[in-house]
Amino acid sequence: MSSRTPVRSVVSLVPSLTEAVAATAPELLAGVTDWCTHPPGLAAERIGGTKNPDTARIAALAPDLVVANEEENRPSDLAALRAAGLQVLVTEVRTLDQAFTELERVLVRGCGLARPGWLDAAEAAWADVTASGPARQAVVPVWRRPWMVLGRDTFAGDVLARLGVRHLYSAHPERYPRIPIEELTARNADLVVLPDEPYRFTADDGPEAFPGIPAALVSGRHLTWYGPSLAEAPAALTAALAAAR
Repeated sequence: MSSRTPVRSVVSLVPSLTEAVAATAPELLAGVTDWCTHPPGLAAERIGGTKNPDTARIAALAPDLVVANEEENRPSDLAALRAAGLQVLVTEVRTLDQAFTELERVLVRGCGLARPGWLDAAEAAWADVTASGPARQAVVPVWRRPWMVLGRDTFAGDVLARLGVRHLYSAHPERYPRIPIEELTARNADLVVLPDEPYRFTADDGPEAFPGIPAALVSGRHLTWYGPSLAEAPAALTAALAAAR
């Protein structure tokens, strides 16, 4: 979609992209998912989850653009929206650099907006980030019952690598492999990173499974979201990682 195409309404199927549009042109948002929590108080219609959106309701909203993500949204739902005659822009975000590129594609080329100042601030926040000291070897669970961890080719993995944390399943053939807890604790990691989403790890739910290993409880929004939160993420994540010693 050209930046010259007038876009008057947008449905977002991705919480990160919802926040990005809301921070730039909130009046465009006609529909968002049940998981779109930022910014608080969104007035847009709720259209279901990222994995089970109500495609008929979205079609009834008749948005000029639907923004989605190849990892978070199902191809069958996106195909149904296209079949209903809707324009669907699908992002791929597996690295920090890709996040910046895709955010500009959504906002400027997709929605026809001027490049927002917050995107410049986010890029600037990461520009001078360098890892100090030897890399810490980490396990990064994203779910338990069953345990699932970061594997290859993930946005969160790239973010952590820039902060000096190498996760031990970065070469696994799967992106989010299921790994028994016995194997995770036997890997001799010197750090376990526990985000509060998609599974809500807390001080009382997660660290006890990794006795003797320092645990960093981090904001899932800062670790996995690509949007305005990227400006705060380096400082927030660095502080959380430094506390786990």
